[in-house]
Amino acid sequence: MSSKKSKTRNEASSSRGGIGEESIVADCGRNSSSCGYCKSPTRSSITHGLWTESLTVSDYQALLDRGWRRSGCYIYKPEMDQTCCPSYTIRLKASDFVPSKEQQRVRRRLERFLDGELDARPRERTEDSDVSFSGEVSESVRKSPGAAKREQNDEVEPIMKELSEQIDSAVQRCIQSGEFPSNIQVLKASVKKVLSTKRKKLAEGSEELLYTSNIAFPIAAAIKHGKTSEKGEKNNAEENRLSPESVSEKLLSEMRKVREFSGLSIKVSKGHINFLSATQVTSADRDEGESLCATRTKPSSSDLQVRKRKLEMHLKRSSFDPEEYDLYKRYQIRVHDDEPESVSETSYKRFLVNTPLIQVPPSGSDAEEKVPPCGFGSFHQQYRVDGRLVAVGVIDILPKCLSSKYLFWDPDFASLSLGNYSALQEIDWVRQNQAHCSTLEYYYLGYYIHSCNKMRYKAAYRPSELLCPLRYQWVPFETAKPLLDKKPYSVLSSPKASEPVAESTSEREDMEQRDTNDDDGEEMNNSDEELDSSVSGSDIANVLISLNGPRVRFKDLPRINNLAVRKQLGSMLIKYRKVVGAELSERMVYELR
Repeated sequence: MSSKKSKTRNEASSSRGGIGEESIVADCGRNSSSCGYCKSPTRSSITHGLWTESLTVSDYQALLDRGWRRSGCYIYKPEMDQTCCPSYTIRLKASDFVPSKEQQRVRRRLERFLDGELDARPRERTEDSDVSFSGEVSESVRKSPGAAKREQNDEVEPIMKELSEQIDSAVQRCIQSGEFPSNIQVLKASVKKVLSTKRKKLAEGSEELLYTSNIAFPIAAAIKHGKTSEKGEKNNAEENRLSPESVSEKLLSEMRKVREFSGLSIKVSKGHINFLSATQVTSADRDEGESLCATRTKPSSSDLQVRKRKLEMHLKRSSFDPEEYDLYKRYQIRVHDDEPESVSETSYKRFLVNTPLIQVPPSGSDAEEKVPPCGFGSFHQQYRVDGRLVAVGVIDILPKCLSSKYLFWDPDFASLSLGNYSALQEIDWVRQNQAHCSTLEYYYLGYYIHSCNKMRYKAAYRPSELLCPLRYQWVPFETAKPLLDKKPYSVLSSPKASEPVAESTSEREDMEQRDTNDDDGEEMNNSDEELDSSVSGSDIANVLISLNGPRVRFKDLPRINNLAVRKQLGSMLIKYRKVVGAELSERMVYELR
């Protein structure tokens, strides 16, 4: 094959999208803004930005490997030695991933939920409230003495969830029958396990008290508050009718109408709804401990009316979906405390739907370059439980990796740690699809910010590695961590034997581009002859530029007579080449605006 034909094939291959598809970028330069991580009052977050509506997946892969990341069609890169919170690209090799005990628990917990053993009860906040997927419990917490007790509590949790649901149902039936006013605001029932030291205080007799609920007290208070607001007065008869004791009796009556609890008896005492073992126990039995007692009295699956659930995952090309937008809006408002008026379709599309990535369809069986069955490009991974949309993962699938961009989930399912679970699923996806695309090996988790505690959870996905911000080499996290413990910005990789160590900003710039200046062109030669000589001999000579259609190299540009314009353009191209690298500056099209 001739060299000309080989070059043409390689250029087409690099785009991974076919003939005529290319990356076109406009340089937005430096941008300073407030920081969402350290909450600095100044515009201390410093990034360099590119705008593009056309980007090949291979070029975006190369940008990722130089520390870039996209938000919609805007591509940005932190200026690491200038920004307040240096952000390091973090990835792991999917085939080497070893889940931690906490990550294994997340997977088991969701499996138990699907098997009907757990219910996803809402809670105010989770570890993954402010990140794309859930946080990791620290080693000190995992290894604390309380960890074993939490494991025991998990064993009896399905019982407490079931009992809570039964009480909630009884409350609703009392409201529907008119026993309770329809306008009262009632909290969800909470059933708690009773410690052995408190059992004698709450119940009498030979039966063992296991669980209790005080829901009657807030219900009675809510009813009294409503009556007082309506009438402005109370009498003794009304007060007795609305006492916690009478409320608990009504709830007990409703619960007994519906079903009996095998292995448990239900009684009320002083306003409390108590659940006791149906068999007698001795004092010796009481000393055996909480977990043994819970195991002995645990109702069977048939007693708890187990209802299995179905989890489905659907991978679709990035596009606007009203159902996804509704979920995103609820997530942002309830989890991130966004104001409702600040969450719009326009901002959602700009952030998570719009993409510059050129789609690549699946390859045929005889193709030279393999592509996974879904192709390359931007996707939304939907997670549905019994048809209900509970989470959406926004991802980019590229020649070397799956890049996780964002995840939003249903706040009602916060206890399931769907962010953590989705990360495990995405890692599994990479492993499975290596059979179709041998280059697809890595899972990119976005940015790791060592100076921000709530972002450190990403390092729990092991073994991970960070991108050196100077030499763009991948460094094991264990090697990088001691350096980052000393200062937020560090050069992570070691220099080659023949390469001097760069400590200052100017030295680092010289290492990246020794033959050019970065002072807005002020040090460029003033005479036309000297400027022409400097430009033609510089590293920007082969930068590819778009001139309203035609693509030309900088060295082939028609002569620009205006000296100030030539100096400004030269300075812009020098900065551009520095941030994207020599190879990409000669491959992507630099659009002049």
